[in-house]
Amino acid sequence: MQRRQLLKAAAAPLALACLPGAAMAQSTWPKGKVITYMVPFAAGGTTDQLGRLIAQQLGPALGNTVVIDNKAGAGGSVGSELAARAQPDGFTILGGTISSHAINVSLYPKLGYDPIKSFTPITLIGTNPLVLVVPANSPYKTLKDVLEASQSKAGGLSSASAGAGTSQHLALEMLAWKSGVKFTHVPYKGSGPAIQDVMGGQVDMMFDTTVVAAPHIQSGKLRALAVTSKQRLESLKDVPTIAESGLKGLGDFEVTSWQAVFAPTNTPDAIVQRLHQEIAKILATPDMQARLKTMGMEPSTLSTSQVAAFQKAEVTKWATVIKEANVKVDG
Repeated sequence: MQRRQLLKAAAAPLALACLPGAAMAQSTWPKGKVITYMVPFAAGGTTDQLGRLIAQQLGPALGNTVVIDNKAGAGGSVGSELAARAQPDGFTILGGTISSHAINVSLYPKLGYDPIKSFTPITLIGTNPLVLVVPANSPYKTLKDVLEASQSKAGGLSSASAGAGTSQHLALEMLAWKSGVKFTHVPYKGSGPAIQDVMGGQVDMMFDTTVVAAPHIQSGKLRALAVTSKQRLESLKDVPTIAESGLKGLGDFEVTSWQAVFAPTNTPDAIVQRLHQEIAKILATPDMQARLKTMGMEPSTLSTSQVAAFQKAEVTKWATVIKEANVKVDG
């Protein structure tokens, strides 16, 4: 009897270790196998920059190499669909955003994934308001200048974005809806190429995250006209909010972008929690906190279940905005 009890006691930890994902989560991912951190946007954008910062430290923490794989297109939908179809084994994670995981489902009738059902949230990296920028040599110095110029030009001023359905695109659509002024949307496959063309003068303006725009504002290549947050940003104290512009219809204007990390649905919870813990440690380091603050991003400390609830609320919010503003895209 005693021997059987001892054998049961010895077998219990072994059985636990053999559960799907448990052994992997307790030690490390099998050495030699690469973990792919998929970024559904072009290199140089916010999601790409954050992914590379996290990957540099996540690899050593897990004992594996973490590589960035950029799969841009359709406001993050192309890469997200690929990630949704990946094996749910911890070797593919995705840098998801407000566009790929909250907005696109209401824009694209043939979206190849469900932002909630196809993924399991790992962590919310942080939230980030947008800033409206124009080239440094642009004649427009205020939001009022932009609205007046766009109203007097056939088709309106051109405005770049990281892609149809992104927060940059929806911020433009919200501005057009609330102000009654038309613009011409010019979608790109990521913030990197889009903001380059704004700096070069090929496009009149752009909403972008402070992660991408701030360095170019500081270098003098871009002029910041307004931010989309409720309050002014500490990193851009001299730049007014759209809401405080005093312009008709814009008193409640607010758009906040966000960045998160997801795994394909059915990824074992032990793996998801291990990834959440390791990424949370990375985000909590003084260096990363300072980087995020410099980028104008508010770091998040939400649990995986809280991220899931936040995402569901965002899907509902943007579905309403898209319907009210009558936003349409091809695809």
